[in-house]
Amino acid sequence: MKIVIIGDGKVGHKLTTQLSEENYDVVLIDQNEGKLKEAVNELDIFCITGNGADVDVQRQADVPHADLVIACASTDELNMLSCLLAKRLGARHTIARVRNPIYYRQIDLLKEDLHLSMAVNPERAAANEIARVLLFPETSKVETFMKGRVELVEFIVREDSALAGLSLAEVYRKFQIKILVCAVKRGQKIYIPDGEFILEKGDKMHIVAAHQDLKSFFRALGHRNAKVKKVLICGGGHVCFYLAMQLLQVGMQVKIIEQNMKRCEELCELLPKATVIHGDAANHDLLMEEGIHEADALIALTGMDEENIIMALFAKLQGVNKIVAKVNEDSRAQMVEGLGIDSIVSAKSATADAIMSYVRARNESASNVNVESMYQLLGGKVEALEFIIKCECSFTNVPLRELRTKKNNLIACIGRKRRIIIPNGEDHLEVGDSVVVVTMDHIDKFSDILE
Repeated sequence: MKIVIIGDGKVGHKLTTQLSEENYDVVLIDQNEGKLKEAVNELDIFCITGNGADVDVQRQADVPHADLVIACASTDELNMLSCLLAKRLGARHTIARVRNPIYYRQIDLLKEDLHLSMAVNPERAAANEIARVLLFPETSKVETFMKGRVELVEFIVREDSALAGLSLAEVYRKFQIKILVCAVKRGQKIYIPDGEFILEKGDKMHIVAAHQDLKSFFRALGHRNAKVKKVLICGGGHVCFYLAMQLLQVGMQVKIIEQNMKRCEELCELLPKATVIHGDAANHDLLMEEGIHEADALIALTGMDEENIIMALFAKLQGVNKIVAKVNEDSRAQMVEGLGIDSIVSAKSATADAIMSYVRARNESASNVNVESMYQLLGGKVEALEFIIKCECSFTNVPLRELRTKKNNLIACIGRKRRIIIPNGEDHLEVGDSVVVVTMDHIDKFSDILE
């Protein structure tokens, strides 16, 4: 698959790295020659210096023969124009990053007229991720499959947890709830566990289940009063706007602290039900004054990773139950994990995951099984993929106990019509099923997990 990426910013660079590691044929276009030199030294890719909205530059990058053009330069207008030109030159598929809420509101019209295959909004993707975590405050990360009917959550085994010391087989017997533990991180080690695996305090578990079953599981663990009602958001950018809109719709109280007076006025107009405070959220006195003690959750969304980390740590000291920090730099995100801040979001990673799902789906479109969505877990060491089985093949209608899967690969969940199945050896796969696979290998197609 030949892929052209326009823009070597945060999203562009992450995508280029992932795609080149997976041996796609990648061409990167950017106006900054210095950045491109770094990219060439680091990755196995071809680079072109120039404006991605210039037809000559696109021809030089062989856009007319590209399977996919991804435009993630700094402005929406440049991205949309680049995709329009790429499509006119003959590129098969185009993806544009569109951040402006006004453009995104009319994205269906724009997609039609610009012949876009997909439009991605990083801030909205990050806001969706935070909203899911706030609706499930026991968890540190929530991903959804099968159009939201199945959730894959990250959950840390606390010191006083009833799970510590139990094997997974004992957990399933004790709780009798349809859940599946599909990955566990212990220290620096990652496991795709079997029933004999014994949980320890501090383990970071990934659990897959239907929404209602997860609720029942957390209730059975004694997490009864974890509901988030009052949310304090530090930083009033686009992520804040998308997030506040969602939280207000489900009846939460939202207070926003923003430093820029003009932006405060805009937010007051856009979000009349929210309380908007003009001030510096990094000022501890202001946070105390605005009732950080009474907040059920603090969300740090300023434009600086360091500020967000400091606010999150301060909120932890003040006993805030749920803390989410936006940290874009991967190396910083890994450092923060060790400081006890459970939930970290990155607009860059959320966008890259969405685009990588699309790339995998296109790559497999001729196959009998299609990739529907994909998420990277535990710093990219584990992947969760949703496949849709399109036609009869060697692994359909065969009991799963007869389908021997390779080590570190797991069939986690099956969606059949309106049913969610946490599978055992007697279950089987049918045409039309959605199947969630968790793997530590890089797999291109469903059959890669089978021996």
